[in-house]
Amino acid sequence: MSEGHQHDGRESVPGRQRSRFPGISSRAYEHPADRSALVALRKLSGFDTVFKALSGLLPERSLRLLFLSDSVRVSDRQFAHLNDMLRDACYILDLEKVPPMYVNQDPVPNAMCIGLDEPIIVVTTGLVELLDEEEMRAVVGHEVGHALSGHAVYRTILLFLTSLAVRVAWIPLGNFAIMAIVTALREWFRKSELSADRAGLLVGQDLRASMRGLMKIAGGNHLHEMNVDAFLEQAEEYEAGGDLRDSVLKILNVLPRSHPFTTVRAAELKKWAESRDYQRIMDGHYPRRDEDKDASVRDSWRESATAYAGEVKNSKDPLMKLVSDIAGGAGDLGGRVRRGFGGFTSPGPKSPGAGPREPGAPDAGDDAPPRDGA
Repeated sequence: MSEGHQHDGRESVPGRQRSRFPGISSRAYEHPADRSALVALRKLSGFDTVFKALSGLLPERSLRLLFLSDSVRVSDRQFAHLNDMLRDACYILDLEKVPPMYVNQDPVPNAMCIGLDEPIIVVTTGLVELLDEEEMRAVVGHEVGHALSGHAVYRTILLFLTSLAVRVAWIPLGNFAIMAIVTALREWFRKSELSADRAGLLVGQDLRASMRGLMKIAGGNHLHEMNVDAFLEQAEEYEAGGDLRDSVLKILNVLPRSHPFTTVRAAELKKWAESRDYQRIMDGHYPRRDEDKDASVRDSWRESATAYAGEVKNSKDPLMKLVSDIAGGAGDLGGRVRRGFGGFTSPGPKSPGAGPREPGAPDAGDDAPPRDGA
């Protein structure tokens, strides 16, 4: 792989050998919900033709021209260290055509991959200045993962439906139906970001660098003030803390977002890096691209449903625990809900003749398991 070098005063780390994944299918690293949606979309007759046409009609074509005219294209002569990372990422994930990459003047750290037929990658100067080489390598791998998966299809459909929603807003329930689809697409989009994080790890093959990059995106260039373990503890506290009111607020906060929250992304990536799936890929056992046409839509949806069921079952979130208990037939559901919404409910009148409870006597609902969290 690439050797250590220096560009514009930036000294890179010494080159090191990284595993390569010839013919790897994007199904190898995609989150089950993301994979099931993509497998289904690829099975649609005329899928490529229709959505590539839509992509050309929508603002993506304009954006491509905009970046070409008003940004710096990465090459051997411009941002050469980024060009090396891009070529390495495409080599590792076996992406035959290296997509054009641009650096755009913007202090906000960001990166994106747009386009279906000819995807392009854009990174901002804020991101380039924020991350070191190994952190940036993971980001470039993240965007190459988007290109390999064809995730721009989500962006294209979202742009189309958002535009359509405005036009049919006057039709009763028309806008509601479209926004329901948009909500589902945003969920897939968020899961596609988790998939791309995994692709970034496969390219960089340095979990600590991926974690550092996510921490910097959340907290800026103050790495000496941050700690990976403490950052991951935030994700655990976010998931488990609070009551049912907080669970509802979490859902409302995440619904309009295209990306999962940063601490959640870090926790999910660490969990995947410790999984058997990741180790199998690193050992060279993964689905191949030439097998994509045989992928079963039914099996993919079953895997997605199983993954969501597992998330609900293992979640420490109060609402998810309640859902899991309902599915398991737990008793005293009313008491669980009242305690979950503690601040919203007032104690009812005492039963006639009810006196002080004897020490150690069980209260109503004491047989329910204690709630985890702070």
